[in-house]
Amino acid sequence: MKFKTDENLPAEAAALSRATGHDATGVLDEGLGGKDDSVIWDFCKKECRVLVTLDLGFADIRAYPPQEGPGCIVLRLRHQDRPKIMEALRRIIPLTEREILTDRLWIVDETRVRIRK
Repeated sequence: MKFKTDENLPAEAAALSRATGHDATGVLDEGLGGKDDSVIWDFCKKECRVLVTLDLGFADIRAYPPQEGPGCIVLRLRHQDRPKIMEALRRIIPLTEREILTDRLWIVDETRVRIRK
């Protein structure tokens, strides 16, 4: 699976994905920091990469329809510190290996994952 981690995630997020055998890049690594959400989304679509982000704007299916993109994982965590983010990512990585991500919006909180088509 190919992922792109947003600039609001720690650098370790992409490293964790790579360590589990996935192809992962970071928005900041590619010089896309500070770019508009639509620019990030277009890059993800062009590269066929699932976006992983804390940005709730990407959960707006009117602006970012799941069926028009490679997939998006929005972390909706009460506490957005590095340990909590990494804990959530470690929890969902096994799911990404057996569930469909393409054309889907995943909303991840501390206890569940909601998948919207």
